[in-house]
Amino acid sequence: MPQDLSAVAWPVRTDRLEIRPATADDVDATWAFRRIPEVSEWLSRAIADRDEYAEAFRDPERLATTLVVERDGTVVGDLMLRIESPWAQHEVADRARDRQAELGWVIAPEHAGQGYATEAAAALLRVCFDDLDLHRVTALCFADNVASWRIMERLGMRREAHNLGESLHRSRGWLDGLGYALLADEWRSRQ
Repeated sequence: MPQDLSAVAWPVRTDRLEIRPATADDVDATWAFRRIPEVSEWLSRAIADRDEYAEAFRDPERLATTLVVERDGTVVGDLMLRIESPWAQHEVADRARDRQAELGWVIAPEHAGQGYATEAAAALLRVCFDDLDLHRVTALCFADNVASWRIMERLGMRREAHNLGESLHRSRGWLDGLGYALLADEWRSRQ
């Protein structure tokens, strides 16, 4: 991850969860739910082979953007935190470097419906805005992934884009895509 995450006191704890950077040892715990068809349906990559998944998961770039969510020591999901630089004019590009992040989340189906994804993502927003001093956070999903965009709305993120037929799904064809965002000032005004 381009941003130095040492500013974050890991693990991050909520009332019910603990969030920490993923390690290579988290392969089997995350594979257990990411291989389930109802989960992989919405992921950017559906890997059917455990060894292939392990190789992809352990890639240093992937590990650098992955956090795991635990409840009482059990991995119940994972998060993506991809820090990036938004577009900026050349003269001020240094002020925009690494000031934005894209978030993503996956919760194991047996732990779904209990608010864990919202709780974990809310904690990650706090990390982004308080610990990392980011300017903006985004999240994307297929419009058909209702559970995901509802989390974005519960987090107070604003729907900025509804792009018609922009996202090619592996089995459903061309689907609409949604883009949500939240600015640091907006987040702070709600705290």
